Amino acid sequence: MAAHLSPRGRLRALLAVQVVSRVGNVVTTVAVPFAVLARGGSATDVGITAFMATVPIVLGGPFGGALVERVGFVRSSAWSDVISGATLLAMPVLAWTVGLPFWALLALVFVSGLFDMPGESARRVLLPGLATAAGVPLERAVGHFEASARLSVLVGAPVGGVLVAALGPMAALACTALVFGAAALLTALVVREAPTPVADVAAVAPESAGYWRDIAEGFRFCVRDPFFRLIIALVLVTNLLDAARSTTLLPLYADERLGGAQSLGFVTGTFGGAAFLGSLVFGYVAHRVPRRITFVVCFVLAGGPSLLAPALGLGLPWVLGAAALSGLAAGALNPILGAVELERIPVHMRARVFGLLGAGSWAGIPLGGLLAGVAADGIGVSMTFGVVACIYTVVTLAPLLGGSWRLMERPAPSLGDRAGEPVYTGGHE
Repeated sequence: MAAHLSPRGRLRALLAVQVVSRVGNVVTTVAVPFAVLARGGSATDVGITAFMATVPIVLGGPFGGALVERVGFVRSSAWSDVISGATLLAMPVLAWTVGLPFWALLALVFVSGLFDMPGESARRVLLPGLATAAGVPLERAVGHFEASARLSVLVGAPVGGVLVAALGPMAALACTALVFGAAALLTALVVREAPTPVADVAAVAPESAGYWRDIAEGFRFCVRDPFFRLIIALVLVTNLLDAARSTTLLPLYADERLGGAQSLGFVTGTFGGAAFLGSLVFGYVAHRVPRRITFVVCFVLAGGPSLLAPALGLGLPWVLGAAALSGLAAGALNPILGAVELERIPVHMRARVFGLLGAGSWAGIPLGGLLAGVAADGIGVSMTFGVVACIYTVVTLAPLLGGSWRLMERPAPSLGDRAGEPVYTGGHE
């Protein structure tokens, strides 16, 4: 089937897989907290579960990137979804048969997330080649890729909320396993890597120095690049705060003030839908706007309103409106960062560097969910939202300081640059 697809068809197939796989992840984030609460778990238990769900993403990034380069990008994408689906299916099967103790739930949540980042990195590496073959500008392709991820939130969050409300969290997880199976099957049937010109093979894929040396090479690249050092630090903190909001505080607030899982799904879906629209529109204008100022303005708006509404104890209409505003702004963030990454990372190192950058950026996420659960038990959910809002706003103003942040701006074209190729300026997030 894939052999008969046009270059644009292959690009669309990759985006479709991204949507389906991400829908599975989104439904999981809605269903798992309510599975814990249904067992009589506390806010701290929800935080512990969020910790166990995100730690494997941090571990899978650095160690999975080099593995993806060996296994192959298409195979890695498919197998990551197979493993996620199998572990999620095990949760309801155990709960309905021999029982599912809390430690077993945590173990399965851990394994389910272990290959998420390698699968995501594999699809991201496939993107620029397919975009070049399809004649799609890099920034627009990145915008569409990020829009597809946002679309999965728009679809997955309400579906997850409705499934949990109608069938219960365990049945919702069983349905989610089928979604991951569909993503793996779609990958196997229609996703193919863009062919690399013979003349470019040596430059694109030099001989590997070995698994551990490849990881070390990618790590040195990240550490030595002045821009990537800054962006990793910034996104590490903001992701920690986002995790506190999305994996712990928002489910707790929905349970206390908004009526439960269905409202949580609508709020998360509203954010995702607005972010999808923002990513899609921004992909068409990204090459016309300055990156750094746009990045700062959108980053501040991406966090502020969505945190302030629950901090003030507002009801569902206000929370939905704040989520829409924040989502629109958030839609511009990843297209900007994705374009910068593809410009600055050598082609043969993309999988391992994407994994390392993702791991660094996600390193604070496990702690964010856990700390939010403890803080909510101590000072209350709304007060914790207020603290997070203040920190988030201050941190996201950092790029205005200048310095190496100016490296975010697009490089001036040179006569040697060919359309679609990355520009490595030497030195990521």
